Amino acid sequence: MGKATGFMEYDRQDKKAEAPKERIRNFKEFYKPLSEEEQKIQGARCMSCGVPFCQFGQMIMGMASGCPLHNLIPEWNDLLYHGNWEEAYYRLKKTNNFPEFTSRVCPALCEAACTCGLNGDAVATKSNEYGIIEHAYKMGYADARPVKVRTGKKVAIVGSGPSGLAAADLLNRRGHHVTVFEREDKVGGLLRYGIPNMKLEKQIIDRKIKIMEEEGVIFQTSCNIGKDKRVSSILKEFDRVILCCGASNPRDIKVPGRKADGIYFAVDFLKSTTKALWANPEHELKEDTYISAKGRKVMVIGGGDTGNDCVGTSMRHGAASVLQLEMMPKAPDQRTEMNPWPEWPRVCKTDYGQQEAAAVFGQDPRVYQTTVKEFVKDKNGRVCKAILVKLESKQDAKTGRRMMVEIPGSEYEVETDLVLIAAGFLGSESYITKAFGVEVNARTNVSTNPGEYKTSAEHVFTAGDMHRGQSLVVWAIREGREVAEAVDKSLMGYTNLNIQ
Repeated sequence: MGKATGFMEYDRQDKKAEAPKERIRNFKEFYKPLSEEEQKIQGARCMSCGVPFCQFGQMIMGMASGCPLHNLIPEWNDLLYHGNWEEAYYRLKKTNNFPEFTSRVCPALCEAACTCGLNGDAVATKSNEYGIIEHAYKMGYADARPVKVRTGKKVAIVGSGPSGLAAADLLNRRGHHVTVFEREDKVGGLLRYGIPNMKLEKQIIDRKIKIMEEEGVIFQTSCNIGKDKRVSSILKEFDRVILCCGASNPRDIKVPGRKADGIYFAVDFLKSTTKALWANPEHELKEDTYISAKGRKVMVIGGGDTGNDCVGTSMRHGAASVLQLEMMPKAPDQRTEMNPWPEWPRVCKTDYGQQEAAAVFGQDPRVYQTTVKEFVKDKNGRVCKAILVKLESKQDAKTGRRMMVEIPGSEYEVETDLVLIAAGFLGSESYITKAFGVEVNARTNVSTNPGEYKTSAEHVFTAGDMHRGQSLVVWAIREGREVAEAVDKSLMGYTNLNIQ
């Protein structure tokens, strides 16, 4: 249990971030990890409480509480405290295929549910996870371990995001022959082209993919199933197919002037920067190779993680100004009585991009309860202004639901010449679902029976955002692990994956 009195003796210490004005000079990760001795002390703060909500990973009041992967957090915190780094790695890997990803991009659901956080500061679990996996790479614990016996069964996975990679990793370890098809030029899905470098440098992905290849997983890139390769040939060649194509349809803004030049979906903006960085051996941007925010008056529509990533990327481009619109009211700065621990804290979060914009421009870029009513074009057809309108919450008389509606007469005008739409995603793309003949629900996610991953098409399974809708990387990994168990059982009649 770490040290019995550790949580009383030691203060929380986390990875330190570079100053905002310094880190926007490049696209590198900007957190300085703790030393191994400092991390051992943080491991000592974990008291292995009787009910470890950190690994609970279930929904409370519609929000996740604790780690969806059910990571054995008290166990590896204790091992870390006692200096047993290798065993800590094995306990971490038992439930998490990719701690090198989650320790960088997960919002730390475990820490929000930590018992120490009830009356004090939570254990620095995410930082400890980072330390364990990076120590494992340093010492060779994380090197490739190819399986010695193969089953002869072949599985195709369409999509190489976190769910597809997790399924591939486990099914390959089981001994099946696994091929992952990716329509982009590089493997990783949203890890590669949806999350910017400063949160997850792409060599971290490449490091893991190389190990998976050495262990026997085959990756075919620039192969768009349903367009470049017939579905019939996939179904004939492989015993099972798993669709992990993500929630690929960005939600649009339907207002006058939407077709003006200079308005982009966030995912296209972020992808163009990542591709431009990796096209240059020095990993630096060259003009005219990406959608640039340099010198632009940027407007980001959407207040989630993707919106924040657009703000942070725009700051690194050298934007003249940044405005971020949020439809909902500002969340409280502290938990309310209606949001007790261990629920996910519904509080205002100022993320790295917003911190950077505030440091440069002197104020938080977010404007709450506001949306776009119209875009205005200049004589060249490029967006130059936006008409914004304030919103208020009202109850619909027919449905009883509360909705954000316009406040009459609250319109006002702002200048903008680059608009980035980060309003979320609607579901899977129709060409792939139609090609495989799988049923979709009203939200265009692939349908399955509750708690299952088998689709309406024979021998075709699904997982990840394509199945559950837009969600966190950690949820996608969980779905990848669970669909692997379902596929293995359908192939072998039983499963030996030991999935938690």
